[in-house]
Amino acid sequence: MTATVRTPDGRKLAVDEKGRPGGSPVFLLHGTPGSRVGPLPRPSVLYRLGIRLISYDRPGYGGSDRKFGRTVADATEDVSAIADALGIDQFAVAGRSGGAPHALACAALLPERTTRVAALVPLAPRAAEGLDWFKGMSQSNITEFAAAARGHQAVAELLSSAVAQVREDPTRLVPEVTTDLPEPDRHVVADYGIRRMLAGNFAEALRHSEAGWVDDDLAFNAPWGFDPATIAVPTMLWHGDEDIFSPAGHARWLGERIPGATVVIESGAAHFAALHALPDILTWLATSRLPEGGVRTAAVPDPG
Repeated sequence: MTATVRTPDGRKLAVDEKGRPGGSPVFLLHGTPGSRVGPLPRPSVLYRLGIRLISYDRPGYGGSDRKFGRTVADATEDVSAIADALGIDQFAVAGRSGGAPHALACAALLPERTTRVAALVPLAPRAAEGLDWFKGMSQSNITEFAAAARGHQAVAELLSSAVAQVREDPTRLVPEVTTDLPEPDRHVVADYGIRRMLAGNFAEALRHSEAGWVDDDLAFNAPWGFDPATIAVPTMLWHGDEDIFSPAGHARWLGERIPGATVVIESGAAHFAALHALPDILTWLATSRLPEGGVRTAAVPDPG
């Protein structure tokens, strides 16, 4: 069931818990656009892994109130408020895609509470020195982030018509299995169960407005409010080398700056392969074992 948590400034946050009550607490921060409902591992898988998974709608998405002008760093206030309401002192954090920068914020700004962090298919800061931020990115994402760089009105106008269509038919935002999508992603999203989870996720995320999506894009283009180089908790960065939505160069850039970070670049994987990698990463988050820092490559796991 969905719970409502009040933040110190009076906003409402919609929060879900799945898995084993009393298990290792792990926050999972959703993508952009996204919501607390997924895509997530099945509750039976989480229970077997001994994980108490906590997900919530970022401000402006789903059942959570909007917070105008929010930064990436502001996510730490909401995560702290939820943890306090649930009686959790320490926790691990995972973030996928648009949730990854927010997860890294927890590691940087809540080091006394965050035990370890995983960022799957992350974005790097927009002003990342030495990184060609748009290199390898799809034209649709380049257009979207360029609009966000022009300000609130530009990105809101770009997204509002698309969101209106998605509210009528959430499958419009589910990627089509076409030649425009990398083959590894076509393989993942061809699965009916994945497509159904994605459609449900988008429907919940955008059921009121485009506000959460707009505010995410603006936050990614603005200063994040922390320096990734200050992260001192165990960190894993996971990326597919064929990702066109948030290219793998972003994870490499972050890995060069976060001390001791483990960077996993899966060869033959793309953006949505992170859904298959998530159970193994959650297992890592719930243990005290950390692979040695460095970059390794591996074959994409069999999704079957």
